[in-house]
Amino acid sequence: MGTSTSTLPNNVQTASATATPQATSPVSECPMHQAKKEGCPMHQANVTSTSIENASYPVPTHQERAYEYVECPMKAADRPQTGDDIDPSNMMPPPNQKPSPNQPYPLSLVREESSIPRTHSDKHWVYPSEQMFWNAMVRKGWRWRTEDITANDMSNIIKIHNQNNEQAWNEILKWEALHAKECPCGPSLIRFGGKAKEYSPRARIRSLMGYELPFDRHDWIVNRCGREVRYVIDYYDGGEVDKSTYQFTALDVRPALDSFTAVLDRMKVAWWRWTS
Repeated sequence: MGTSTSTLPNNVQTASATATPQATSPVSECPMHQAKKEGCPMHQANVTSTSIENASYPVPTHQERAYEYVECPMKAADRPQTGDDIDPSNMMPPPNQKPSPNQPYPLSLVREESSIPRTHSDKHWVYPSEQMFWNAMVRKGWRWRTEDITANDMSNIIKIHNQNNEQAWNEILKWEALHAKECPCGPSLIRFGGKAKEYSPRARIRSLMGYELPFDRHDWIVNRCGREVRYVIDYYDGGEVDKSTYQFTALDVRPALDSFTAVLDRMKVAWWRWTS
């Protein structure tokens, strides 16, 4: 998705280098992936970059060109992993894809397509490349040395980052199943934002009870067939990274208590959990 990155626990940076990499999602032009996906008309509206910029919700600019960097598996092996890919339309390098100053090694520019639908688009959100993730962390003040982290560690961090987002979306879909009748098309993601130091009331209450605070928090704004719904996601350290799935985070995902419908949903689910 965007290059808004999470604060990562130490065990994320030491994920096993022997784990099997995830395959890059193919683009529609790839000969392996010619079929056009059919979806809800609300998700299929084709909007221009200008209309997106003028919309009430911001969409990161690099998402508009993201599919230029989602590799076809039949072509990815032939693509050099450098920062010198020039867009012939404007003779400019790809957004956020240039190596940072004093970067100790080259990083992949390949981006993976998520399973998360983008609102008002026939495409899904696209995750950042290793290079984009590195650049984002440098902007946040991180300064890695060669002995601190390797290129293979960055590959694993990206896989963990992507898995966290997929896991979060799957949890949101469970909540949205409560509204399948009113929104048969299914939800899509409008926007998201990180709030690592803005602990949710639930996280603070858990902390007072002796539990650890989450290492990160995101708020995701979901489109439920025309209605905006905010979800709060607290990220807790789940221990060692699962070397087969890249999953380590324990997520607490729930609709924010900012509407009567959200209150009813949480009361209903709490009752089901208590009685089951």
